[in-house]
Amino acid sequence: MRTIEEQAFLWLVVLTTLAFAVIVWPYFGAVLWGVVAAIIVMPLHRWLVRVTRGREGLSAILSVLIVILLGVIPLMVVAASLVAEATGLYERIQSGRYDGVGEYLRNIEQALPAWAQSALERFGLTSFDEVRDRLSSLFAQALQIVASRAVTIGQSTFGFVISLAIMLYLLFFLLRDGERLVPRIADAIPLRKDDRDAILEKFVVVVRATVKGSIVIALLQGLLGGLIFWMLGIEAPVLWGVLMALLSLLPAVGAAIVWLPAAIYLLVTGSIWQGVVLITFGVLVIGLVDNLLRPKLVGKSTRMPDYVVLISTLGGIAVFGLNGFVIGPTIAALFIAVWDIFTRSRASFNPTGA
Repeated sequence: MRTIEEQAFLWLVVLTTLAFAVIVWPYFGAVLWGVVAAIIVMPLHRWLVRVTRGREGLSAILSVLIVILLGVIPLMVVAASLVAEATGLYERIQSGRYDGVGEYLRNIEQALPAWAQSALERFGLTSFDEVRDRLSSLFAQALQIVASRAVTIGQSTFGFVISLAIMLYLLFFLLRDGERLVPRIADAIPLRKDDRDAILEKFVVVVRATVKGSIVIALLQGLLGGLIFWMLGIEAPVLWGVLMALLSLLPAVGAAIVWLPAAIYLLVTGSIWQGVVLITFGVLVIGLVDNLLRPKLVGKSTRMPDYVVLISTLGGIAVFGLNGFVIGPTIAALFIAVWDIFTRSRASFNPTGA
């Protein structure tokens, strides 16, 4: 039985930990992405340490600079282009100069053969005007959200810069001191060594798999989708490319929900070769990126069932916002790992199953 002093100290540990969490919480996203970036960049950092003959500080600085050049700057450029396109498109819709959804449905309606129109009439599905108005309204509302976010981002630029600085600052120290910090953190976890090592290993593997296997592939699919939209002269290619990247993160959804309707629109409006090119590119390039790259970037041993990834990703987004893309699947993988360890532990304590 614990003494009063031991119980008091445990309560002190819990309370100080909660107090520290409250203090850090405003910059939770910066801390999270700093840790994620450190896990992803650590192999590069170790290689730079060997190249620089053991200079941890210099290697950490070089690693941070590489993250800025290859990650931060391109994302900021894309974000600025996205805000400009979404804001301009929303303003044109509000002024009545653009009705993309309505025009899309009108062209579909006019291109339908007589037998298809008869079938729609038989089922009472001829009210295209109502559907067009509803979809146009939803499209305008979605763009309004993006446009309002643009204003919010502009007003909170200082907060964003602070968060970015904290992330990069934390990344430097995690890279420089990571080899010494990880054992100290591991020793503080009150679990058996085998269980603790298994959970930490699973955490690192899942974070790398989530970023490399999901986010990188999604970014690549969004880039390819936006590029083919731009080459075919489709309006707002950055906006559609970002949307394809986001949808690519969700299993059973994918980027096809964006490029396939666009291809159909091109075909029914007489742009035959553009529609054929978009379908061919979507199937042979965008669609195969996941199948070809995911096994190499992730590996079969780290993959979870698609339904678990879908539910955990959507749940993570609902609870944590954009950070949920990483947090949701990571929690799901740790949940599976912890229960697997628990099941094995029970089996070892009760080998007969009685």
